[in-house]
Amino acid sequence: MKRLTWPSWMPIDPYILALIATVGLAALLPARGAAADVASGASTAAVAFLFFLYGARLSTREAMDGLRHWRLHVTVLACTFIVFPLLGLAARGLVPVLLPQNLFEGLLFLTLVPSTIQSSIAFTSIARGNVPAAICAGSFSSLAGIVLTPLLAAGLLGNSGGGFSADSLVKIVLQLLVPFLAGQLLRRWVGGFITRHKKILGYVDRGSILLVVYTAFSEGMVQGIWHQVSAVRLAGLLAVEAVLLAIMLAVTWYGAKALGFNRADRVAIQFAGSKKSLASGLPMASVLFGAHASLAVLPLMLFHQMQLMVCAVIAKRRSRDADDTASPELTAPAEDRAEETRTAVGTATRSG
Repeated sequence: MKRLTWPSWMPIDPYILALIATVGLAALLPARGAAADVASGASTAAVAFLFFLYGARLSTREAMDGLRHWRLHVTVLACTFIVFPLLGLAARGLVPVLLPQNLFEGLLFLTLVPSTIQSSIAFTSIARGNVPAAICAGSFSSLAGIVLTPLLAAGLLGNSGGGFSADSLVKIVLQLLVPFLAGQLLRRWVGGFITRHKKILGYVDRGSILLVVYTAFSEGMVQGIWHQVSAVRLAGLLAVEAVLLAIMLAVTWYGAKALGFNRADRVAIQFAGSKKSLASGLPMASVLFGAHASLAVLPLMLFHQMQLMVCAVIAKRRSRDADDTASPELTAPAEDRAEETRTAVGTATRSG
């Protein structure tokens, strides 16, 4: 019997469907009263555990080795934490004609989130780019985001971000930074266990994010904030995000060329510098925005799916471009590339 797999023609990853189902569950059966307290406590613990795992997985030695390619990493960090936020601030001119204030704040938060790790690696590999550079760039971005994302949110969103305050920074330190550092310190003893059981812990990762989504959207339902968003506003948000993604894809590709990077490095810069991490962004939003986190993460969830679908197409095209210049013995069979492309969206989504 053939192993059951997700149809290649289905553009939406099963995990995205699980996220949508979780939102639907929160809409129909939001946690209230004592149940809300339990869900909130479990969500807080899940976020802390997530960042403990992030810290335990990150190899300090690999990260230090990657510093040798510092120009590439600085370029990716600049795209992630400078160019992206500047574009987010520029979108303020669309309020209130195209975007309401609450969706604009979610869009701006999206631009402050660090880049992905696994999806950057997956797409860079398919496109025949510099995979080691993508690994290091994604790791550096995630590490920097633990500090830079809350600081940028404090400066750019201020108190408008659902009550963002100095107390939120304390929560960030306790719920995100401390567990991350604990994971780094204990990596020597727990790293082997995590590597051996990474498949099971991967389910824990995704389950934790689903819990964060349920808690955030439950609070949003109880607060009644969903009545503030119409279908027209959501369509406007999708249009703005499509333009944002197109600009960043162009900036990372042609900007890297202008800076003198070779093709392999440009591929890594494009895929690491144009995407945002759902896995990092959702837990951070739950800490930063509290009851308003549901609307804050909506732009990120939509952008995440959009970037995966678009980047899968681009990675396949980049792979064909590489074939035009590669020797036959270095070129992978066409069926292998097709299989890579079919699984890229799933791999990237599950890894955030």
